[in-house]
Amino acid sequence: MCWVLAVVLGSAGLLAAAQPPASQPARLGKIVFSSDRGGSWRIWVMNEDGSGARQLLDGPEGADDVDPSFSPDGKSVLFTSTRGGKAGVWRVPAGGGEPVRICDGDQAEWSPDGRRIVLRRGGRIVVRELAGGKEATLTPEDLPACSGPSFSPDGKTVAFASRQAERNAIWLVPAGGGTPVKLYDKDGACEPHWSPDGKRIVYETETHVFTIGADGKGNRMVTWFGGLQRYPRFSPDGKRIVFCQAPAPTGPWEVYTIPAAGGAPQKLTEGASDMYPCWR
Repeated sequence: MCWVLAVVLGSAGLLAAAQPPASQPARLGKIVFSSDRGGSWRIWVMNEDGSGARQLLDGPEGADDVDPSFSPDGKSVLFTSTRGGKAGVWRVPAGGGEPVRICDGDQAEWSPDGRRIVLRRGGRIVVRELAGGKEATLTPEDLPACSGPSFSPDGKTVAFASRQAERNAIWLVPAGGGTPVKLYDKDGACEPHWSPDGKRIVYETETHVFTIGADGKGNRMVTWFGGLQRYPRFSPDGKRIVFCQAPAPTGPWEVYTIPAAGGAPQKLTEGASDMYPCWR
Protein backbone atom coordinates (compact mmCIF):
# COMPACT_ATOMS: atom_id res chain seq x y z
CA MET A 1 0.00 0.00 0.00
CA CYS A 2 2.85 2.33 0.91
CA TRP A 3 4.59 1.40 -2.34
CA VAL A 4 1.43 2.17 -4.35
CA LEU A 5 1.04 5.48 -2.53
CA ALA A 6 4.65 6.34 -3.20
CA VAL A 7 4.25 5.57 -6.89
CA VAL A 8 1.11 7.71 -7.07
CA LEU A 9 2.81 10.58 -5.28
CA GLY A 10 5.85 10.17 -7.47
CA SER A 11 3.73 10.23 -10.60
CA ALA A 12 1.89 13.27 -9.35
CA GLY A 13 5.19 14.96 -8.76
CA LEU A 14 6.31 14.15 -12.29
CA LEU A 15 3.05 15.51 -13.66
CA ALA A 16 3.40 18.66 -11.60
CA ALA A 17 6.95 19.13 -12.73
CA ALA A 18 5.89 18.75 -16.34
CA GLN A 19 3.45 21.66 -16.13
CA PRO A 20 4.73 24.92 -17.65
CA PRO A 21 5.44 27.67 -15.13
CA ALA A 22 2.66 30.17 -14.57
CA SER A 23 3.07 33.18 -16.83
CA GLN A 24 4.11 36.39 -15.13
CA PRO A 25 1.72 39.34 -15.43
CA ALA A 26 2.81 41.83 -18.07
CA ARG A 27 4.66 44.82 -16.64
CA LEU A 28 2.66 48.00 -16.88
CA GLY A 29 4.69 50.80 -18.36
CA LYS A 30 4.55 54.29 -16.92
CA ILE A 31 3.59 57.60 -18.49
CA VAL A 32 4.82 60.81 -16.92
CA PHE A 33 2.99 64.01 -17.85
CA SER A 34 2.20 67.55 -16.72
CA SER A 35 -1.25 68.47 -15.41
CA ASP A 36 -2.98 71.57 -14.07
CA ARG A 37 -5.65 69.54 -12.28
CA GLY A 38 -4.33 70.84 -8.97
CA GLY A 39 -4.06 74.48 -10.08
CA SER A 40 -0.48 75.13 -11.20
CA TRP A 41 1.16 72.80 -13.71
CA ARG A 42 2.76 69.88 -11.88
CA ILE A 43 4.42 66.59 -12.85
CA TRP A 44 2.22 63.50 -12.58
CA VAL A 45 2.80 59.82 -13.35
CA MET A 46 0.34 57.03 -14.19
CA ASN A 47 0.27 53.48 -15.52
CA GLU A 48 0.21 53.15 -19.29
CA ASP A 49 -3.49 52.17 -19.15
CA GLY A 50 -4.36 55.43 -17.36
CA SER A 51 -4.75 53.90 -13.91
CA GLY A 52 -2.94 54.90 -10.73
CA ALA A 53 -2.38 58.58 -11.57
CA ARG A 54 -0.54 60.46 -8.83
CA GLN A 55 1.28 63.76 -8.47
CA LEU A 56 5.04 63.30 -8.40
CA LEU A 57 6.02 66.47 -6.54
CA ASP A 58 4.71 69.75 -5.18
CA GLY A 59 6.06 73.16 -6.01
CA PRO A 60 5.98 76.78 -4.90
CA GLU A 61 2.91 78.81 -5.67
CA GLY A 62 3.14 80.57 -9.03
CA ALA A 63 5.74 78.17 -10.46
CA ASP A 64 4.93 75.66 -13.21
CA ASP A 65 6.51 72.27 -13.98
CA VAL A 66 6.25 70.97 -17.56
CA ASP A 67 8.10 68.92 -20.23
CA PRO A 68 8.80 65.78 -18.13
CA SER A 69 11.07 63.07 -19.55
CA PHE A 70 12.00 59.68 -18.03
CA SER A 71 15.68 58.78 -17.79
CA PRO A 72 16.71 55.65 -19.77
CA ASP A 73 16.84 53.58 -16.57
CA GLY A 74 13.50 54.96 -15.38
CA LYS A 75 14.93 56.19 -12.09
CA SER A 76 14.80 59.95 -12.74
CA VAL A 77 12.64 62.52 -14.49
CA LEU A 78 13.86 65.68 -16.19
CA PHE A 79 11.45 68.59 -16.34
CA THR A 80 11.26 72.30 -17.02
CA SER A 81 10.29 74.54 -14.11
CA THR A 82 9.91 78.24 -13.44
CA ARG A 83 10.83 77.72 -9.77
CA GLY A 84 12.92 80.66 -8.64
CA GLY A 85 11.42 82.91 -11.29
CA LYS A 86 13.44 81.67 -14.28
CA ALA A 87 12.89 78.69 -16.58
CA GLY A 88 15.40 75.94 -15.94
CA VAL A 89 16.01 72.22 -16.34
CA TRP A 90 15.41 70.20 -13.17
CA ARG A 91 15.75 66.57 -12.13
CA VAL A 92 13.71 64.55 -9.61
CA PRO A 93 13.66 60.84 -8.61
CA ALA A 94 10.93 58.97 -10.52
CA GLY A 95 9.43 57.87 -7.21
CA GLY A 96 9.28 61.42 -5.93
CA GLY A 97 11.68 63.38 -3.77
CA GLU A 98 13.64 66.60 -3.71
CA PRO A 99 14.12 68.20 -7.17
CA VAL A 100 17.54 69.53 -8.17
CA ARG A 101 18.15 72.32 -10.68
CA ILE A 102 20.62 71.41 -13.43
CA CYS A 103 20.90 74.51 -15.62
CA ASP A 104 19.09 77.29 -17.49
CA GLY A 105 16.98 76.21 -20.45
CA ASP A 106 13.96 74.05 -21.18
CA GLN A 107 12.64 71.10 -23.22
CA ALA A 108 15.45 68.83 -22.02
CA GLU A 109 15.81 65.20 -23.14
CA TRP A 110 18.17 62.41 -22.05
CA SER A 111 20.85 60.74 -24.12
CA PRO A 112 20.40 56.95 -24.40
CA ASP A 113 23.20 56.29 -21.88
CA GLY A 114 21.83 58.87 -19.42
CA ARG A 115 25.12 60.76 -19.27
CA ARG A 116 24.10 63.80 -21.32
CA ILE A 117 21.03 65.89 -21.90
CA VAL A 118 20.02 67.99 -24.88
CA LEU A 119 17.98 71.14 -24.31
CA ARG A 120 16.84 74.47 -25.71
CA ARG A 121 18.37 77.72 -24.53
CA GLY A 122 17.94 81.10 -26.17
CA GLY A 123 16.47 79.52 -29.29
CA ARG A 124 19.48 77.24 -29.84
CA ILE A 125 20.10 73.55 -29.12
CA VAL A 126 22.68 72.69 -26.46
CA VAL A 127 24.16 69.35 -25.32
CA ARG A 128 25.31 69.15 -21.70
CA GLU A 129 27.32 66.48 -19.87
CA LEU A 130 25.65 65.78 -16.54
CA ALA A 131 28.80 64.77 -14.67
CA GLY A 132 30.99 67.79 -15.34
CA GLY A 133 28.56 70.32 -16.81
CA LYS A 134 30.50 70.70 -20.07
CA GLU A 135 28.29 72.13 -22.82
CA ALA A 136 28.34 72.40 -26.61
CA THR A 137 25.94 74.37 -28.80
CA LEU A 138 24.82 72.31 -31.79
CA THR A 139 22.92 74.86 -33.86
CA PRO A 140 24.38 77.94 -35.60
CA GLU A 141 23.21 81.48 -35.02
CA ASP A 142 21.65 81.69 -38.48
CA LEU A 143 19.25 78.82 -37.69
CA PRO A 144 16.72 80.61 -35.45
CA ALA A 145 13.93 79.57 -33.09
CA CYS A 146 15.10 75.99 -32.50
CA SER A 147 13.04 73.73 -30.23
CA GLY A 148 12.05 70.20 -29.25
CA PRO A 149 15.43 68.38 -29.39
CA SER A 150 15.72 64.60 -28.95
CA PHE A 151 18.57 62.08 -29.17
CA SER A 152 18.44 59.16 -31.60
CA PRO A 153 18.48 55.72 -29.90
CA ASP A 154 22.17 55.27 -30.72
CA GLY A 155 23.01 58.71 -29.30
CA LYS A 156 24.72 59.86 -32.50
CA THR A 157 22.12 62.29 -33.84
CA VAL A 158 19.81 64.97 -32.46
CA ALA A 159 16.50 65.79 -34.12
CA PHE A 160 14.99 69.22 -33.52
CA ALA A 161 12.67 71.79 -35.08
CA SER A 162 13.44 75.29 -36.32
CA ARG A 163 10.99 78.00 -37.30
CA GLN A 164 11.88 80.10 -40.33
CA ALA A 165 9.63 82.53 -42.22
CA GLU A 166 6.64 81.46 -40.10
CA ARG A 167 7.20 77.81 -40.99
CA ASN A 168 8.55 74.93 -38.92
CA ALA A 169 10.97 72.31 -40.22
CA ILE A 170 12.60 69.22 -38.72
CA TRP A 171 16.39 69.07 -38.77
CA LEU A 172 19.04 66.49 -37.85
CA VAL A 173 22.48 67.32 -36.48
CA PRO A 174 25.35 65.12 -35.23
CA ALA A 175 25.27 64.95 -31.42
CA GLY A 176 29.00 65.62 -31.35
CA GLY A 177 28.66 68.72 -33.52
CA GLY A 178 28.42 69.27 -37.26
CA THR A 179 26.23 70.76 -39.95
CA PRO A 180 22.47 70.47 -39.45
CA VAL A 181 20.56 68.82 -42.31
CA LYS A 182 16.91 69.56 -43.04
CA LEU A 183 14.78 66.40 -42.89
CA TYR A 184 11.27 67.74 -43.59
CA ASP A 185 9.71 71.19 -43.92
CA LYS A 186 6.06 70.60 -44.82
CA ASP A 187 2.90 71.12 -42.75
CA GLY A 188 4.58 73.00 -39.89
CA ALA A 189 6.43 69.92 -38.60
CA CYS A 190 7.82 70.19 -35.05
CA GLU A 191 8.35 68.25 -31.79
CA PRO A 192 10.29 65.32 -33.34
CA HIS A 193 10.93 62.15 -31.31
CA TRP A 194 12.56 58.91 -32.45
CA SER A 195 11.13 55.41 -32.56
CA PRO A 196 12.98 52.91 -30.32
CA ASP A 197 14.64 51.28 -33.35
CA GLY A 198 15.68 54.66 -34.78
CA LYS A 199 13.96 54.03 -38.10
CA ARG A 200 11.14 56.56 -37.79
CA ILE A 201 10.44 59.93 -36.20
CA VAL A 202 7.07 60.98 -34.82
CA TYR A 203 6.19 64.66 -35.02
CA GLU A 204 3.25 67.06 -34.88
CA THR A 205 2.03 69.86 -37.07
CA GLU A 206 0.34 71.73 -34.18
CA THR A 207 -2.82 70.06 -35.50
CA HIS A 208 -2.15 66.36 -36.23
CA VAL A 209 0.43 63.64 -35.54
CA PHE A 210 2.59 62.10 -38.30
CA THR A 211 5.56 59.76 -38.57
CA ILE A 212 8.35 59.91 -41.12
CA GLY A 213 11.38 57.76 -41.89
CA ALA A 214 14.70 58.88 -40.46
CA ASP A 215 15.78 59.21 -44.10
CA GLY A 216 12.99 61.73 -44.78
CA LYS A 217 10.86 59.24 -46.72
CA GLY A 218 7.52 57.56 -46.00
CA ASN A 219 5.64 60.42 -44.39
CA ARG A 220 2.47 59.01 -42.79
CA MET A 221 -0.49 60.64 -41.02
CA VAL A 222 -1.37 58.94 -37.72
CA THR A 223 -4.19 61.11 -36.37
CA TRP A 224 -6.81 62.32 -38.82
CA PHE A 225 -9.75 63.12 -36.55
CA GLY A 226 -11.06 66.43 -35.27
CA GLY A 227 -9.48 68.58 -32.60
CA LEU A 228 -5.77 69.23 -32.10
CA GLN A 229 -3.20 66.51 -31.41
CA ARG A 230 0.21 67.45 -30.06
CA TYR A 231 3.38 66.31 -28.21
CA PRO A 232 3.60 62.73 -29.52
CA ARG A 233 6.09 60.07 -28.45
CA PHE A 234 6.52 56.39 -29.17
CA SER A 235 5.82 53.68 -26.61
CA PRO A 236 8.88 51.71 -25.39
CA ASP A 237 8.16 48.90 -27.88
CA GLY A 238 7.41 51.31 -30.73
CA LYS A 239 3.95 49.85 -31.36
CA ARG A 240 1.92 52.78 -30.05
CA ILE A 241 2.17 56.55 -29.77
CA VAL A 242 1.14 58.66 -26.80
CA PHE A 243 -0.06 62.20 -27.45
CA CYS A 244 -2.40 64.84 -26.05
CA GLN A 245 -5.56 66.16 -27.66
CA ALA A 246 -7.85 69.17 -27.18
CA PRO A 247 -10.81 70.69 -28.99
CA ALA A 248 -9.00 74.06 -29.11
CA PRO A 249 -5.54 75.48 -28.26
CA THR A 250 -6.85 76.61 -24.87
CA GLY A 251 -7.81 73.03 -23.96
CA PRO A 252 -8.82 71.09 -22.10
CA TRP A 253 -6.00 68.74 -23.09
CA GLU A 254 -6.15 64.99 -22.39
CA VAL A 255 -3.67 62.14 -22.90
CA TYR A 256 -4.38 59.43 -25.50
CA THR A 257 -2.57 56.53 -27.13
CA ILE A 258 -2.98 55.19 -30.66
CA PRO A 259 -1.36 52.42 -32.74
CA ALA A 260 1.77 53.75 -34.43
CA ALA A 261 0.41 52.69 -37.82
CA GLY A 262 -2.88 54.47 -37.13
CA GLY A 263 -6.15 53.21 -35.71
CA ALA A 264 -8.59 53.92 -32.91
CA PRO A 265 -7.29 56.21 -30.13
CA GLN A 266 -7.61 55.27 -26.45
CA LYS A 267 -8.28 58.05 -23.94
CA LEU A 268 -6.27 57.83 -20.70
CA THR A 269 -7.07 61.01 -18.76
CA GLU A 270 -10.01 63.31 -18.16
CA GLY A 271 -10.52 66.53 -16.23
CA ALA A 272 -8.50 69.77 -16.28
CA SER A 273 -5.61 69.65 -18.81
CA ASP A 274 -2.94 66.96 -19.13
CA MET A 275 -0.02 67.51 -21.53
CA TYR A 276 3.60 66.61 -22.46
CA PRO A 277 3.37 62.80 -21.99
CA CYS A 278 6.47 60.59 -21.95
CA TRP A 279 6.14 56.79 -21.93
CA ARG A 280 8.53 54.29 -20.44
